[in-house]
Amino acid sequence: MTEASTAQAEAIEWDLEPGDVIERKQLHAKYGGRTQGGIGPSAKTPNVMIFTDPIAGEKHGYYDGWMPDGLFHYSGEGQYGDQRMLSGNASILNHQAEGRALRVFQGARGRVTYLGEFAVEGWYEADAPETGDGPLRKVIVFKLRPIDTSPQEPGTKLGRLLANQVTTVTQIDVEQYETEKSFVQPNQEPYEAERREGKLVRQFTDFLRLNGHQIVRHRILPQGETRPLLTDLYIPDLGLLIEAKGSVTRENVRMAIGQLADYGRFMDAPHRAILVPSKPRRDLVELVTSVGQAFIWPEGKDYSSTAPELLPVTRSL
Repeated sequence: MTEASTAQAEAIEWDLEPGDVIERKQLHAKYGGRTQGGIGPSAKTPNVMIFTDPIAGEKHGYYDGWMPDGLFHYSGEGQYGDQRMLSGNASILNHQAEGRALRVFQGARGRVTYLGEFAVEGWYEADAPETGDGPLRKVIVFKLRPIDTSPQEPGTKLGRLLANQVTTVTQIDVEQYETEKSFVQPNQEPYEAERREGKLVRQFTDFLRLNGHQIVRHRILPQGETRPLLTDLYIPDLGLLIEAKGSVTRENVRMAIGQLADYGRFMDAPHRAILVPSKPRRDLVELVTSVGQAFIWPEGKDYSSTAPELLPVTRSL
């Protein structure tokens, strides 16, 4: 800022208190900053204003709001591709070094509510889809420490989950409909393959229960992560961890192998299998067998497996 603009900024004293409501146009007319978008660094006053809409954001995989660590987590700007520490994101990260106050508002247009002044405590990366339910990419999430207000209870779905997360691995009911995608792409309709996976899991669950087996699922929250992992099925008395796929393609098989390996880092699961809708071709069987995993697929009213000892009634290849 020039000497004149610095003097002007000092003359414009911040007079909003946490909880005050103001029209966004009036806010910018007095204190400067961009009138649109989520991050508005001001050239008129020493402030960086950021705007959050937790309800709308949650539908698109953005979980802005209070978290169990007592900090306000805020997703950065950038609608396409991996977010970078530039422009508005850089203005948040560097606000203290630049002598700017960080002001947080709830709401993005019309009347907005001032939540208070915050300071950056750190940041991390998370997964979220591009605008319009596009592909997943990395987004920057800032951790903001309150200056003139007290931390509040988490209000987002993810915040409540993290608050209730007592252990790294939590057993959940198999009928509890949660998927990993529901935490990163909650607004996206399930693909046909995902619907087939759901049907496949339900039918196999019924089969196992008829044969006297208990079935559960697990929600896994790795240390330092803010999005949980969700297993498809686990049969405790068999020590069998299962990942379901709606079609027997190489891409799906490779993905399932990786998912089972990921989940297996946190669980005592000596046996791992991929549940698919039909008999897999030989090369895929060799691939799965080479990593110590197995296939399971329906055959009439029964099920077959490349490891028949894992199931109550099976036929080998």
